[in-house]
Amino acid sequence: MRFTDRNSVLASALLVLPSLSSAFYLPGVSPTSYDQGQSVPLYVNHLTPTLARDDQLHSVFSYDYYHPAFHFCRPEGGAKDVRESLGSILFGDRIQTSPLELHMGQDETCKSICGETKFDSRSAKFVNRRISQGYNINWLVDGLPAAQLNKDENTNTQFYSPGFSLGDLDESGQAVLNNHFNILIDYHRVGYAGGKDKLRVVGVLVQPESHPDSRVLDDGSVDCGNKGILTLNEDGEGETAVTWTYSVYWKESNTAWATRWDKYLHVYDPKIHWFSLINSAVFVVFLVGMVSMILVRALRKDIARYNRLDSINLDDFDSTSAAVEDGIQEDSGWKLVHGDVFRCPQSPLLLSVLLGNGAQLFMMTGVTVAFALLGLLSPANRGFLATAILMISALFGAIGGYVSARAYKSFGGEAWKRNIIMTPLLLPGFIFGLFFLLNLFVWAKGSSGAVPFGTMVALVLIWFVISVPLSVAGSWVGFRQKAFEGPTKTNQIPRQVPPMAGSLRTIPSILLTGILPFGAIFVELYFIMTSLWTNKIYYMFGFLFLCYGLMIITSAATTILLVYFLLCAENYRWHWRAFAGAGMTGGYVFINALIFWVTRVSFGGLTGAVLYVGYSAMIGFLVFVLTGSIGFFASWAFVQRIYGSIKVD
Repeated sequence: MRFTDRNSVLASALLVLPSLSSAFYLPGVSPTSYDQGQSVPLYVNHLTPTLARDDQLHSVFSYDYYHPAFHFCRPEGGAKDVRESLGSILFGDRIQTSPLELHMGQDETCKSICGETKFDSRSAKFVNRRISQGYNINWLVDGLPAAQLNKDENTNTQFYSPGFSLGDLDESGQAVLNNHFNILIDYHRVGYAGGKDKLRVVGVLVQPESHPDSRVLDDGSVDCGNKGILTLNEDGEGETAVTWTYSVYWKESNTAWATRWDKYLHVYDPKIHWFSLINSAVFVVFLVGMVSMILVRALRKDIARYNRLDSINLDDFDSTSAAVEDGIQEDSGWKLVHGDVFRCPQSPLLLSVLLGNGAQLFMMTGVTVAFALLGLLSPANRGFLATAILMISALFGAIGGYVSARAYKSFGGEAWKRNIIMTPLLLPGFIFGLFFLLNLFVWAKGSSGAVPFGTMVALVLIWFVISVPLSVAGSWVGFRQKAFEGPTKTNQIPRQVPPMAGSLRTIPSILLTGILPFGAIFVELYFIMTSLWTNKIYYMFGFLFLCYGLMIITSAATTILLVYFLLCAENYRWHWRAFAGAGMTGGYVFINALIFWVTRVSFGGLTGAVLYVGYSAMIGFLVFVLTGSIGFFASWAFVQRIYGSIKVD
């Protein structure tokens, strides 16, 4: 959609945001040009689960392409690993060479990948189960994933879905193995001055088929047979012979290399995204307007009354009734706790450590989403998004240490050495320990998604060589800064907190505060969860960027409102309540993951359930720390502002 009116520039900018990620690519990712007939390497990747025919996810484990049970053909001399990024390894990619031969622009019809292979009953059971679970084969040609052509029924558009099915189920529910692959490759012709044209790969489709009669003849030729139903025998009464074959067809395309990813990056029903975004934006505007109106009107009256009371000498009145007649009364509401509101919270060391890590997560998330929005995290560079998250988080360790130190010093903490040590070790150590434990389950399952020991060592090195020193340096700078002091003095004897009633009780207030920020990200969270667990490409960073901003505003507004009501109820213990209230958004993220598990996931095993719940809990906890820190700092600024506006003797 284009706008010609200059007054529509803002509207057009907002509409362009979700598409920016497909308009730019990572600098340094250069195209590879081939000559006619030049060899084009085809790499294989792990097999991944996706939604099965019943629209359920039945597994979360990926398997190496050359797992012995699959009996895929290996190249002569053995398969060799292809160098991958750290993020690619963490997300389970295991890219290796293959025996398939592709030559630019040269069609190949019915070629055998290798000789005949035999499936025993054990391998047959393993493969048939993977077929029923909806596993996909993943190939890579010139960095592009081999895909299947799908059609979006809502928009009636065709798109490429990365990966193609290992097999299918017939009408009786019997697993059918695909042993023949029709590889359709689009190429774009690029002219060079004074030389011959070069060809570039711009699209890869694979149409898998089942050919039960395919075989290699005595003279070395290959008979692919006809399309039919190839089933693997599980009875143990004999082995099933399978011949793997393929055909290659090249087609010239007008698609330029710079836009070749557009057909892969498909938005399912964009109306849902826009409706959710507009609905959340209207909701946030209404919420912020309501909160501002309530607080500004109420606070103006409160501050004016308090300051007027302080400017009048009550001894000039004959009686207290005269003061009441002039609208003057003793302190009430939130001013009553001015001597306790800046009192040190319970467990200040733990709170400061969480706040420091929350600030680090806040900066990391914002910068990562901004980079992705600008197209700097191209899907052409596999795993670069995860790598960027790790490195940006490590570099922002200085921010975490600085914020933690300043907060702890402002709380009046004295164990500064413990704060310096715990900030870079406590939360990251917990996350790494949980990740290591879950990785043991993946390793025990024999999945290729198990992170290798060398990668674990690399993570530890990034943690201790980059993040920890930067965090210590940030803490050192933070402790040298002046502590934030409240505008009012703290009484020596703490005031008694009256019992809270209704929605101001601990659990109801936390539940109500966290539900509103979660509502701002609910729809986008569903698409992220689906992409994460079904191994699809998520690239709608424009929507994610706006949802992230809406979540920040909503977390701040709702937490400020909660703290104001607590102070009016003479409850000055707002620190942990503000953190937990906004952090409950992470709790709702975890609950949403459990609902997704109940409605879209059917594992049928303990290991898969432990893995899913464990990773979901890890994500929910990180969101808890992130949103909790947002709510706390917003409340802290609010409390500083209102108590700095009144006169206190």
